[in-house]
Amino acid sequence: MADEIQLPFTTGRQKAAAILIVLGADISAEVFKYLKEEEMELITREIAQIRKITHSQKIALLQEFYSLMMAQEFIIQGGVEYARALLIQALGEERANAFINEVAGIKKEPFDFLKKMDTKQILLSIQHEHPQTIAVVMGHLTPDKAAALITQLPPEVQIDVSRRLALMSSSSPDALGRVEAMLAARMAGGVAVETKGKDVGGIMAIVDLLNQGDREMEQTIIDGISEQDPELAEEIKKRLFTFDDIVKLDDRSAQRVLREVDIRDLALSMKGASEAAKNMVLKNMPKRAAAMLKEEIDFLGPVRVQDVEASQEKIVNVIRQLEDSGEIIVSRGGGGGGGMIT
Repeated sequence: MADEIQLPFTTGRQKAAAILIVLGADISAEVFKYLKEEEMELITREIAQIRKITHSQKIALLQEFYSLMMAQEFIIQGGVEYARALLIQALGEERANAFINEVAGIKKEPFDFLKKMDTKQILLSIQHEHPQTIAVVMGHLTPDKAAALITQLPPEVQIDVSRRLALMSSSSPDALGRVEAMLAARMAGGVAVETKGKDVGGIMAIVDLLNQGDREMEQTIIDGISEQDPELAEEIKKRLFTFDDIVKLDDRSAQRVLREVDIRDLALSMKGASEAAKNMVLKNMPKRAAAMLKEEIDFLGPVRVQDVEASQEKIVNVIRQLEDSGEIIVSRGGGGGGGMIT
């Protein structure tokens, strides 16, 4: 059956080019009259890249095109839900929803089909790709899935991919479309969609990823990036653990940290802390020390933001030093709890 045929045309632009080829030169010429010059150029490029369309692909293309036209007509007649109900009867729920979403302009997220794939399947599809391609894909995964994926790559690739992800801001629609089409073609049932340029990657993307991984992976990647780009590595380290993340410490670890902190720095830090962080600090101090801290905070009065941030950074550095030395463990991602190693 035609609906079982896996079409090689994955983006909207590719499908438009293919359907114009199937419809023939005369009809295509009429369609071109209604396109903008830029659209004509883009479609023409796609047409030039299509070498062959088989008979079964022609049937599948025409059926999909007809279904889209049906969906559009039903929407005009009675709205989206009316169209959905009719198409479900004709095509089944999954295909009906896909056509309705496309016609109604409901956009999927880039690489949306990856949400249904497990880490092993994704790894098999990208492990031999260029690190930049892997970084683009990982920028569209959830932090926990990206962390699980990167641990399966060789250490040198982990470092390269992480650096590229940290430096990435956005990708062009064409670049995203090409990568997405490549992956979709490899994954049975994967369907790529045309996407708009979107901010992905950047410092926080790699921070989120590392926060989901273990300490060993984090250290390997940070050390590797540091050799190539010390400033970038330092920027990542600053954001890996913020003062408000003190709530990730268990009580014994928090108490160990507080013994190393100057009360003035602690008071300044509390000025810009979340309620959860404040409560965490106060409950892990002796009553007398907590009372003294509150007095110190009141005594400070208004303070400059940069002073608060500087004090919070000092405390974060203490936490990281104690973690490095193995005296405390910071709870990370969805796994294990914190605790003190004695």
